[in-house]
Parts: sequence; structure tokens; C-alpha cells
Amino acid sequence: MTRLIVHVDMDAFYASVEVREQPELEGQPVAVIVPGRRGIVMTANYVARNFGVHSALPVYQARLRCPGIVLLPQRMDLYRAVSAQIHGIFARYTEAIEPLALDEAYLDVTGEDQTLEGAQHLAADIQADILRETRLTCSAGVSVNKFLAKFASGLQKPAGLTVIRPEEVDALLAALTVDEFYGVGPVIAGKLRAQGIETGADLRARSLVELQAVLGSGKLAPRLHGLARGVDDRPVEAHREPQSIGVERTFEQDLTTREALLAELPGLTQELAARLSRRGYVGRTAVLKMSFEDGTTVTRHRTREQPLAGADELAQAVTGMLTSELSAERRVRLLGVSVVNLSPRA
Repeated sequence: MTRLIVHVDMDAFYASVEVREQPELEGQPVAVIVPGRRGIVMTANYVARNFGVHSALPVYQARLRCPGIVLLPQRMDLYRAVSAQIHGIFARYTEAIEPLALDEAYLDVTGEDQTLEGAQHLAADIQADILRETRLTCSAGVSVNKFLAKFASGLQKPAGLTVIRPEEVDALLAALTVDEFYGVGPVIAGKLRAQGIETGADLRARSLVELQAVLGSGKLAPRLHGLARGVDDRPVEAHREPQSIGVERTFEQDLTTREALLAELPGLTQELAARLSRRGYVGRTAVLKMSFEDGTTVTRHRTREQPLAGADELAQAVTGMLTSELSAERRVRLLGVSVVNLSPRA
């Protein structure tokens, strides 16, 4: 039975929700931001994107690129509520839903009588339901695996619907640049290009052994070897367990002493304990993260035999990692705490 996957991606989700809530902003460049002295853009609508405004862009650069831009602080509770409404629509069509974020998800619509054309009609119905019930648009991709479906959903934004059929896969993948393949970032792309591997066709021409010589013996080489041939066996995981839960804070002014950093820890650990409680998890390893003015980041880990969940025990674990040597004579711009090695709370 051929697997059939739909990938749905909301169009400029946070910004689109804000424009929906404030119709007078229609047609204006809008960006939703994390406010502050070092504020960054979370997402921008398509009007603002025409000026080069994009996610992760510093707010001051967004103002320079688009002087008339409307900057709105994030309202995550609102976006979560809209996301829950959208996921409720997904659930009408399949139980196999893998959320990737508030604004996108994979849906496995495989069935004995389902065809690619049927999956296309289903995706169109989902788009229509979302538009009618939320007044928001989304883009959708339909294909035979997750990689192809996600790639398809980005081809005709906004409000597009693209189907990649099996007979189209070889030519499509051959023409892709290596950084368009899942899991290939700038560093990996540089390694591949240094070996003359520029496109999907170049990837396909190399054996697994040759790719492992470039990328090592981990999972990436086999994954790219398969993706270049249109093979992606990753299932849609309807109930993915989180790998970590954490919180972090970027400061308005850099912190320069251990005492100042210690003063921030109780608020962070209390928020982390609340998140663990809401999501029903405990963990055995506490992680401390610090980012400095020069852009470098360090992390420290501490594992305990007993699960970590409460604010006090979390604070005790991370305080011991925050040594004077770690922060001496360095300006700290971000402090984060998280928990890994998670397990469900009893």
C-alpha cells in the first residue's frame, strides 16, 4: 500500500492571525516580534517579506528594511488557541497527525481505497475548512513521503496546493540544490560542495560509502543517500515524546556577575517546573545554557538518580553548574535552563 502524506503549513501564521484580529492592518507590512532591546522578528506577513523582512531578523534591521512596518508583540496564548482550532479540523480527516509546530503538521491519509488524487481532494477540503472557520490561509503538499510532502507545501505559497507524483520525483530531486534536502544546513552543504556535490543528481551519483567518507558514519549519510532517490521511510508520529523541556531568557542588558545570574535562576526554574507539570513530565538531567556577547554559547549538564521536577530541586541542580569560572569577565546575554532524559510523571 502506497503511503500518502499531506503536509499543511499555515501562511505567515502569527502575522496572519494579528491581521485577522485587526482588519485595518490589511495590506500593510506587519511583523510579530519578541520585544526588547535585542528584539527579533518571529514572523512577517508577505507584504513585509517583499522588503526582506523575515523570521529571526533583528527588529532594528526590520525597521531599516521596511520603515513603515507595523511591529506587534507576540501573543502566544492567542496563537495556541487558533492552532488548537486548526488541529481540530485535521482530526476530522485522520487520527495520524504529527504536529511540527503551532502552524504546521504532517497528516497520514493512507488507506486501502485512497489514491493520490483522493489525498489531493482531502487536502483541498482541509484548506477550505480552515479558511471558512478561521479566516486564515494555509499551503498544502501531497506526496508519498514526508520529505516530498513538506517540500511540495512550500512551492506555491501562500494558499497553494501542490502534488508531487511518483513519476515526477526523479527529475525534481535531481534539480534540487543540496541545501534543499532535509537535514542539510550551511556546514553540511559546505562539506558536500567541497567534494563537488552541488545537486540532488550529484548526491544520487555517490554511493553510500562515498557519502559516509564525507559526512561520517552517523545517520545523515544514509538519510541523504535515500532522499536523493526519493526514499523517506519516516512514519507520521502521532504522539511524539518531547526530547527536552526548557525556558530561556535574553536580557535587556548583559549580565556580568555570578550574583546577577543567580538572581535570575529562581524565575527560570519556577517557570520550567510549571511547564514540566503542565506537560506531565519529569527528567533526570538538568541543562544550563549561557550565551555570551560575542555569540558563543556554552552548556553544562548534571544528571541525578532521582527525577527532577520541582523548582527547588531544579534550582539546586543548575546553581551548582553556574560557577564563577564559567561567567568570569564575560558578558552574558542569554541564560537558559532545561531538562532532558524525560519520562512521564507518575
